Amino acid sequence: MKRWLLISLFIFFFFDVPKEAAAGQTLQQLIDAAPAHGTIRLTGQTYSGNIVIDKPLTIIGAKGTVIRGNGRGNVISIKAPHVVIKHVTVTNSGKSRSTQEEYAGIKVYSDYNTLEHITVKQSFHGIYLSQAHHNRIANVRVIGEQNGEIAGQGNGLHIYYSNFNKLENNTIVGTRDGIFFDYANHNVAKGNKVSHTRYGLHYMYSDDNAFYDNTFMLNNGGAAIMNSNRIILKNNRFLFNKGMRSFGLLLQMANDNRIIDNTFYQNERGLYVDQSNDNFVRRNVFLQNEIGIELWASSQRQTFTENRLWKNTIAVTRLGGEDNNSWDFRGVGNDWGDEAALLDLNEDGKGDSPFRYASSFHKLAEENELAYLFLSSPSLGVYEAINEWRQAGEVMAVDHAPLVKKSASASWWWGLLGFGAITVIGLQRRGRR
Repeated sequence: MKRWLLISLFIFFFFDVPKEAAAGQTLQQLIDAAPAHGTIRLTGQTYSGNIVIDKPLTIIGAKGTVIRGNGRGNVISIKAPHVVIKHVTVTNSGKSRSTQEEYAGIKVYSDYNTLEHITVKQSFHGIYLSQAHHNRIANVRVIGEQNGEIAGQGNGLHIYYSNFNKLENNTIVGTRDGIFFDYANHNVAKGNKVSHTRYGLHYMYSDDNAFYDNTFMLNNGGAAIMNSNRIILKNNRFLFNKGMRSFGLLLQMANDNRIIDNTFYQNERGLYVDQSNDNFVRRNVFLQNEIGIELWASSQRQTFTENRLWKNTIAVTRLGGEDNNSWDFRGVGNDWGDEAALLDLNEDGKGDSPFRYASSFHKLAEENELAYLFLSSPSLGVYEAINEWRQAGEVMAVDHAPLVKKSASASWWWGLLGFGAITVIGLQRRGRR
């Protein structure tokens, strides 16, 4: 009995009071000696990597805990399920691009793991999931090199052949791509913030994923969805993604996606759709973008309803020929703001006639790609105004049920009646003279 008591006390002391236990031992030795499902509590010091975790284990750091790799591989490799790592900084993975394996601060090869409150820096990829399913990555900060060599580093979160994972409330700054999906299905990304990358979200051959409440800001491109289907993008923010041919959200060979309640603000192009069909775009705000929505004729059967297209330099441009897209759904169209001076005499919130948005910009863009350089130039407004006066603009979109604010429409109508009444009275007085 005494013997078992001593053994129990030894195990408790070894793993729950690591200050003394860590003396003279490496972190890998602590991991190797720990029992499966045990807990290792690290102190606020720097531990040497690279380490491999091959059993279910919990590692919890204190303030100032750093795990530093040797610069030649993954700092942490997780090869067992049910591993939990919290409250550590991970740094100095291998950065070589000539090796068969792409290295990361933390590389996960297994399922049902949790990574929380972790900072990753000075690493090629931040966190890399490789054929790893049902993992949770939350409150992680990945900081890239930010030295202008975006292509010389990896991605913040790299999801490769990995399904049913949750990516929540992570912050990624200055990596190549913020979040990269490759053959990864049924994942959820929520509340992440990505900035100063090439693409905030880069997305290939991945279906049935969902993105909620994320912010993609100040990237070369906000989010690029390619060769993927049935994606949900809801309540995301695409902000200040600027640069020639840049975009807030790109859909390329992406079909049957639902784009709902997102904000596109001050992007080069808010939404860019190419070779993509049957997407449903509802209740989004397109505000002060150079181009609100750019549609190529290779894309058919998009549905736009209840969107607000306000104060964009070009609200909609269509390139490459005729399209077959719908600008209203079940009798509900879109709010075109100042682009449409619409009457709503019965005050049902819809214009009394269809709204046709016309533009001539597509002629310039199809003839010379450099036309995009003039999107912010006042000369473009003059060009559009001249073509509108000449009635030379081509209709880009026909909304059969455009939305009108009831109060605004009523005020406009009563103002028009008032102006008319004043004009008539003035003319009558002149006639009496």
